[in-house]
Amino acid sequence: MNPEVLRGLLEAVARGDVAPRQAMERLRGFPMHALDEATVDTQRHARCGFTEVIYGAGKTESQIVAIATALAEAGEPILATRVDAAIGERLRERFPEGRYAPIARVFTRAGRHPLPPASPVAVMCAGTSDLPVAEEAAETAEALGAPVKRVRDVGVAGMHRLFDHLPVLHQSAAIVVVAGMEGALPSVVGGLTDRPVIAVPTSVGYGASFGGLAALLAMLNSCAAGVSVVNIDNGFSAGFQAGLIARLAARKLSEQG
Repeated sequence: MNPEVLRGLLEAVARGDVAPRQAMERLRGFPMHALDEATVDTQRHARCGFTEVIYGAGKTESQIVAIATALAEAGEPILATRVDAAIGERLRERFPEGRYAPIARVFTRAGRHPLPPASPVAVMCAGTSDLPVAEEAAETAEALGAPVKRVRDVGVAGMHRLFDHLPVLHQSAAIVVVAGMEGALPSVVGGLTDRPVIAVPTSVGYGASFGGLAALLAMLNSCAAGVSVVNIDNGFSAGFQAGLIARLAARKLSEQG
C-alpha cells in the first residue's frame, strides 16, 4: 500500500469518516498479498520508498504476470528486471500503459500516486557492449522518478571522449559508471567530480577478465575516494541507489529553497 494511501486511511479513521471495521477490510492484504507461488510485500513502499521489484530471471511468465497484477491492484508501480522479450510483450499486453525496454530487459509501469521529486542522475558506460547493464541502471533510476542523462562509449581507450560530458557530471546528484574489461572508468570519473560515483563492473571482456571479476577487483581497489561498487552486471542496484540519492538531493534543495 502506498504510504500516502495508508496515511489517508489512518486520518480518516481518526476523523471518524471510516469505521475501524471498514479500515480493517481495506487493510486485508496489508502488509503482504499471498499468491500461489509468491508473497508480494505490499508494505515495502512505506518502509523503503519504493515497491517490491520483480526479478524476472528464473520466474515463469505466469508468475511474473501474477506478481505484477497484485502490485497494480494495490496501486503500486511495477518494475520488473531481467525480463525477456516474450514476457515483456505479455506484460505490455496486460498493462498497455506500461513500457518494455528491450536493451535493459526492464518493464515499468507507473503507480496510482506520483513519485517523490528527484534530482538528475547520470548513467555512463565505457563501451557499447556495456549498454544492457547501463540501461538497466538508467531504467531503474527513472522508475524511481529521477531524470537520467545517458553518456555512452566513453571508456579509457579514448578518454578524451569523456571530457565533453564534464558538465553532466557536475549537474548530477549521483553518477552510475558501468565498465567491463579492466574497469578503470569509475576511478577516472571519481577523480573529476565531487558527486558520488556508483561503479558497476560488467562481465564484458576476454578470458583474463574472469567474467567481470577483474573489473570488480579494480573498482574495489579504486584510489578515488568517492567510488562505491555493486555486484557484477548489477545495473539494478546501482540505478536504485542513484535514485534514492537523487530523491535525498531534491529534498535537500526543497528545504533550502
